[in-house]
Amino acid sequence: MGVAAQDAVALVVGIGAGMKPLARKERAERAEDAGQRRVLVFIEIPAGGEILHAGGQVVGLVDGVVEDGVGGNDTRRPGEDQEYGEKHGPAGWRVGLQSDSIAHARVAALRTLERMAQIYLCFLWHMHQPFYKDLITGEYKLPWTRMHALKDYYGMARILEEFPEVRQTFNLVPSMMAQVAEYAAGEAADPFLEMALKPAEELDDAGRAFLLRHSFYSDPDHMIRRYARYGELFDAWQAQKNSGGPSQFSAQDFRDVQMWSQIAWFDEEFQAQDPEVREWVERGRGFTLQDQRRMGEKQREIVGRVLPIYKKLAGTGQIEISTTPYYHPILPLLCDSNIASVSHPDVPLPPRFRYPDDARRQLALARDYCAGHFGVAPVGLWPSEGSVSDEAFTIASELGFEWAATDSGVLNRTLGHSVGVDGLYRPYQWRQSQRTLGVLFRDHFLSDLIGFVYSRMDAAPAAEDFLRRIRDNCAGILSAGRDALVPIILDGENAWEYYHLNGRPFLRELYRRISEDGRMRAVTVSEALRLMAPEPLDHIFPGSWIGANFDVWIGAEEDNHAWTQLLRARQTFDGAAAAVPQPRRERAFEELLIAEGSDWCWWYGPEHESTNRPEFDELFRNHLANVYRFLNLAPPEELSRPILKISVPEVRIAPSGPIHPSIDGQVTSYFEWLGAGVCHVDERSGSMHGKKFVVHEVQFGSDGTNLFLRVDFDSTYQEEVSGMEARFTLESLQEAQVTRLTIVLGAGSARAVEPLEPPIECALGRVLEARIPLAAIGVGAGAGLRFQFSLWQGGLPIDAVPQQGWIEMRTTDPVEMAG
Repeated sequence: MGVAAQDAVALVVGIGAGMKPLARKERAERAEDAGQRRVLVFIEIPAGGEILHAGGQVVGLVDGVVEDGVGGNDTRRPGEDQEYGEKHGPAGWRVGLQSDSIAHARVAALRTLERMAQIYLCFLWHMHQPFYKDLITGEYKLPWTRMHALKDYYGMARILEEFPEVRQTFNLVPSMMAQVAEYAAGEAADPFLEMALKPAEELDDAGRAFLLRHSFYSDPDHMIRRYARYGELFDAWQAQKNSGGPSQFSAQDFRDVQMWSQIAWFDEEFQAQDPEVREWVERGRGFTLQDQRRMGEKQREIVGRVLPIYKKLAGTGQIEISTTPYYHPILPLLCDSNIASVSHPDVPLPPRFRYPDDARRQLALARDYCAGHFGVAPVGLWPSEGSVSDEAFTIASELGFEWAATDSGVLNRTLGHSVGVDGLYRPYQWRQSQRTLGVLFRDHFLSDLIGFVYSRMDAAPAAEDFLRRIRDNCAGILSAGRDALVPIILDGENAWEYYHLNGRPFLRELYRRISEDGRMRAVTVSEALRLMAPEPLDHIFPGSWIGANFDVWIGAEEDNHAWTQLLRARQTFDGAAAAVPQPRRERAFEELLIAEGSDWCWWYGPEHESTNRPEFDELFRNHLANVYRFLNLAPPEELSRPILKISVPEVRIAPSGPIHPSIDGQVTSYFEWLGAGVCHVDERSGSMHGKKFVVHEVQFGSDGTNLFLRVDFDSTYQEEVSGMEARFTLESLQEAQVTRLTIVLGAGSARAVEPLEPPIECALGRVLEARIPLAAIGVGAGAGLRFQFSLWQGGLPIDAVPQQGWIEMRTTDPVEMAG
């Protein structure tokens, strides 16, 4: 592709051997050089310009003779002339032309100057965290947005100011940005931060247990033992856990835990350059309450710098900001969940979810949010998890997006064969029905090297290996005279805690080498698309960056259960939204959009494991429950039960005989429940990390006419039970009839909501007791039944027994029970 030389370069033309780059013109016109058949054209590329060459060859001087390749000294001027074939300065090349005069060479240069084939590196860093905030309570259920704002979001952009020639694309998910903005404003209610700032002397047993459980999530080698005191505390906690003994931590130990659990996440720039933070790191121990207060203030300061640095760099053009649908949903599955069967035929699927208008809304909200914050709407899209389909592309194009990116695996399946680097390292243009979209396909292997491999190497060899692989991949493309576009796309936050010094030495080494390489340029995606002509695509295969399918988010039993619950909530909204005031309708819809996010199903199914899986499960179900609450409806009882196939050890004992308890809420006699069945939950060894176990035990039995139920509460939560709702779902084993009962718990009182005939009798005191006539719930004499029990507070599920499945009585016949 030709470029006007007079616009792109400054030329100084010399003749003869021994001419230094950018030599003065008169020096080239000496008599001793007359008659030379070879003319050197010295080209200096202005800052930011293209690297150009004339005649297709870069040359130097070898022993005074102009030849192709890298040269050496001119023998006629020893020690004066060095390697004319190498680059000088930010962009200078010596190029040879056949000519017999300077004038002819100048004309030839201006006529034949062409752009050298280049490697364009497109880094796209994806910045994303799930939406952790409960819209009703206003509380953040997990702290990870704040923690990554402290450690990654600011520093990843700030480091680019050291390398002005490196341009990159940052993909910012709006729901993450909104959380960062709330933290920066000091308006986020984060119990994890509140616990870290609470005076250590005021911590109770629950607070101390909470701190120890949530203060050592970091990588032990790179973020804990990096600091001697933090490592000492971690090892002491591990030893205490293994011994099973009580905590031996003093108040000072807990304060040091509080401080280090936060300081370890502070950006490297603050740890090295901020005097207060540096002093904390160097001191290591003996922190004070004043240190705690200042640490909290420093957090807000760091988080407050995140969004401004992106706005600043976007304004200078060093970065491009792209985005993702607002709450990070898998767009193709919102458009039509059945599309999963295209990439994975015969995959088990839930009832069809088809709401393309929700996909459109998620995209429009994202574009509007970024436009409002940065002053310009993004033209680039990283669809959540690189998930694409023709329908999703059509919607994105209609809304004004100009390019999207996905994975090389999707390209392979789109073209129907494995694509080599020649096909991968170029842009494409998708076109359907007059709609177009530029498309890049990430180099899956190289991107994963940064994400998962180079953390185990020193910075310099890792950076060199990365760039060497790129040069090797691009060698054939460049030799053919074609540019190469190398898309490197990965999370900009999750990998760095496994690197030395949070990956900053690696990034500096990488960016420095790119800046000094004359055949490489790090550019934004939009720049790359302007520089290279795209290949046409008439369709895109539906898939994601993982396996070019959607198996992580749909198809497994847990995934499908989640989609079924989402569909029910969505359909309930369609039927009930018109009956509630607009503000509540808008909030209900927002909760639906949040629940459509991909992060919940990321943790369902067999693919991924995390300490926080139960919290993600609870968050998802709470968002769905909030949909019903904003619609002034009672959430379905099934939302009280984990979708995760968790393992909470339970002891289940079947009834061994008829019982005749008094329904007074008291344990009147040991014998009145003798013979009852029991479901006992052992919360101590369960995997419901941090979950509140309010129910200690459920007992059940029958006299042949009634079902008797007794719920024993954990003594820690006895006072909290007042104001909760006890919900029962009961089914006959012989009939399809389902009965749902709600008992409102007050201060020492219990009241059944549903009128049954004969009526329910219930009482709350030390325990909850209830008598439910079998005839009222459709259970015939002697027939079996099964039931589930859950506790709700403020419309949200608090606890459930059993955690999975049902409690079953095979018979209500007193004789059969005893036999």
